[in-house]
Amino acid sequence: MVVTSSEGWDQFKALFLSWHHAKEAFPAIAKGFWINIKMFVVGEILILVVGVLVAVTRNTVTPWLTPLRIVAVIYTDVFRGLPTLLVVFVICIGVPALRIEGIPTNVTVLGTFALVLCYGAYVAEVIRAGIDSIHPSQIASAEALGLGRAQTTRYVVLPQAIRRVMPPLLNDFVSLQKDTSLVASVGVFESLFAAQDYGNYNFNYTPLLVSGLFFLALTIPLARLTDWLGRRALIRERGR
Repeated sequence: MVVTSSEGWDQFKALFLSWHHAKEAFPAIAKGFWINIKMFVVGEILILVVGVLVAVTRNTVTPWLTPLRIVAVIYTDVFRGLPTLLVVFVICIGVPALRIEGIPTNVTVLGTFALVLCYGAYVAEVIRAGIDSIHPSQIASAEALGLGRAQTTRYVVLPQAIRRVMPPLLNDFVSLQKDTSLVASVGVFESLFAAQDYGNYNFNYTPLLVSGLFFLALTIPLARLTDWLGRRALIRERGR
């Protein structure tokens, strides 16, 4: 009531709630959102790989892997501490400026790589927490059955750890889907950039809300899936 009765409500409707401009911008936003989805899917797979490798590396105890453990610690500390937007800028602008042969210069690819670097550090810590939550008796039982350290990690520890941290992992991936829009800052014509481009030319910002609805259509089901998995895990642990 406060919003709709405000003095500038009519101007707000003209700027952000125009059905005409929503229809006009819809095809470009839908096409751009397909880029967001592709970045999300590819990024999610790569992030899981990076997260598992870094988490397992940090949990190793072999002395000759100490240099790798140090690299893993530095990686997680640096990329958890840096703003994701800053990493996107540095990777997407800095890498092409280096002119290294064989390195892709496509900003969509580089933007995805930047997101993988940042979210890989977060996911690695989530998976490491899951690994640390496995009771030592599980590892002792596996070793008693003749499994080596690598086999124990692969067949006993990791499956249980990932199952335990699935809800927080899905939360990270919900955030990842939203943060794919950060590549708009370096000129990738994804959903948000398409909305901004239309608004700048037509002086109407309804497409921004249309772009937001596209993200909500994907992130809300993911959020509900996360809640359902969390409840199921809680029920299973309590034996109900």
